[in-house]
Amino acid sequence: MLIEGKNAVMQALLSNITINRLLVDKSIMGRKDNILSLAFDKKIKIEYLPKNILDKKSKTKKHQGFIAESIDFKYCDIEDILQNAKTKKEKPFIVLLDGIEDPHNFGAIIRTCECAGVHGIVITKNRSAVVNETVFKTSAGAVSNMLISKVVNLKDTINFLKEQNILIFATDAKGDSIYTKNLNVPIALIIGSEGFGIKPTLLKYCDGIISLPLKGKVNSLNASVACGISTFEILRQRLEAINE
Repeated sequence: MLIEGKNAVMQALLSNITINRLLVDKSIMGRKDNILSLAFDKKIKIEYLPKNILDKKSKTKKHQGFIAESIDFKYCDIEDILQNAKTKKEKPFIVLLDGIEDPHNFGAIIRTCECAGVHGIVITKNRSAVVNETVFKTSAGAVSNMLISKVVNLKDTINFLKEQNILIFATDAKGDSIYTKNLNVPIALIIGSEGFGIKPTLLKYCDGIISLPLKGKVNSLNASVACGISTFEILRQRLEAINE
């Protein structure tokens, strides 16, 4: 898999992702650059190529002079996400994605979740975007710092999480205002797709359904935007509780 762009490559270098080779625009050779310095320190093979060759290799066409060749992304188990929360001595904070198929939305969600302190993201093996070059680029490298679990179906995962005393909340237009709910709890938040939302079969397993107040004529938000507002409201409540 190719990791492209300055931010994505830098985050990959700072993480535990294995990079086999770093391809760099030949015009950058000899300059002082943090990416090159880190690659040298990690003894990663660096190959300088003309820009037109990088352009041909690039899948996103936005490489900014840096392309890292890496092994495929390694998904984790749901238990790893719970252990992440336990290690940090925090209440579990998990995001479940139901039918997010657009890699740009997926990348934006990963970036938001990483910034909001989410311990891990769960996707399904079917009807879901996977971690690829576009997702890496869109997430600005946040993929390198995020645990992502791929499961057969969300229903079994939800039942497992409920057994771990984690409350399940869904985002849906028919729910109660997010600003009226106590979300400072061990929580798994379900985000549905733009086209179909969250499957009704999943909603019945939820402990609560929350919505975002909308004042405009458009009756829905982009999934990544809805995820951003919701996760940062959860973060706000957690920080507020700590500061009390």
